[in-house]
Amino acid sequence: MKKYLFYVVVVPLIFVTALFSIPFIIPAKKFPKYSDANLREIALSRGLRSTPTTLDELKKLLDSPKNPITMQKISLGEELFFDTNLSKSRATSCATCHSFDRDLKNRGAIRKVVLSKNEKFTDCAMCHLQDQSGVDRFTSSVGDNGIEHPQLLNTQTVLNASLAKYFTWNAEVKSLEEQSANSIVAHHKLNLSPKELEERLGSNRYFIDKFQEAFGEKPNINNSSKAIAVYLKTLITRGSYDRFLDGDNKAISSEAKRGLANFINFGCKGCHTGVSLGGQSIQRFPVRMVVLASYFRVNLHGESGNDGSLYEFPFENRGGFLGRNNQYLFRVPILRNVAKTSPYFHNGAVPKLREAVEIMAKYQTGRYVSDEQIDEIVAFLITLNGDLIDYKKAKGDDTL
Repeated sequence: MKKYLFYVVVVPLIFVTALFSIPFIIPAKKFPKYSDANLREIALSRGLRSTPTTLDELKKLLDSPKNPITMQKISLGEELFFDTNLSKSRATSCATCHSFDRDLKNRGAIRKVVLSKNEKFTDCAMCHLQDQSGVDRFTSSVGDNGIEHPQLLNTQTVLNASLAKYFTWNAEVKSLEEQSANSIVAHHKLNLSPKELEERLGSNRYFIDKFQEAFGEKPNINNSSKAIAVYLKTLITRGSYDRFLDGDNKAISSEAKRGLANFINFGCKGCHTGVSLGGQSIQRFPVRMVVLASYFRVNLHGESGNDGSLYEFPFENRGGFLGRNNQYLFRVPILRNVAKTSPYFHNGAVPKLREAVEIMAKYQTGRYVSDEQIDEIVAFLITLNGDLIDYKKAKGDDTL
């Protein structure tokens, strides 16, 4: 019996442990130095792209025959996005959780509710948010009347979200229109029924005229979500990374260029690709930990949750969310403006960007990444910060 257990349990354990330890005992891989032109060519050949600068370019990238982009819809969608009447209490708007510059004053209501519940803040930015992030910076999302997400999921940014193919952490939503409608009616979000929305907007002459102009019909949940979706398509950012891809060699630092090379060579671009650098695929996380833990039925991280149960993440899995169908499958997060959207991962368990990069390097790539290389990757990720493009002023808007 002992001999049987040795071959069935101990030998496989030794083999798999040795196999997965290889990346951590070999030296960090050094990559060749690239000229600016070569690095740019490699990045573009790997599917990385800059954001569109004009409405013409935006339409070529994001327009849909099912919901064409028009100036009327953009204007209406913007008003609805910031309108607190779309929530049950009339105190919360889409922008309350997806905050950026112009909505700082509207954060007061939700902040008071969260403070009253003794929410632990992850950083000062949650109260002193002076930049464009498109998130609330809370660990888990808090909807109308202070209702937390039932699985304590972290708010995802709306900035550049239209560039994604999938939405929500489990990637089950495939359109901005569907996501906008879900956000209006969900109990833990705005919590407003379709009938209440029609009554509120349909009794307002101003909105009746706006909807007639944009859609030729009265307000309802369907055209409201369409208007918001079109507005969200204009929330695209542009920064130094984009300028580098477009030919400006001085746009980013030498350290950031090395970070971009690391990002490509370590395989990060395989999931974080396209204009958005993410949101295009569904991937297992964490790859290494789940494989071992599921095989041996143990938690390799050696810690347990508040309820004493083991978990298979490199952090405590508050809320118990395990991805799509509990299979550890997640939508790959968008990396644009990632330095402004802490805390990280599906339950906001990781407050710092560098720590998030370390976790991804260790549990996703399966390769040893040195501290210097991690710092370089972080420097590159910071270049993904950008400001919103004003498409109303951008050239090429005569097509709308």
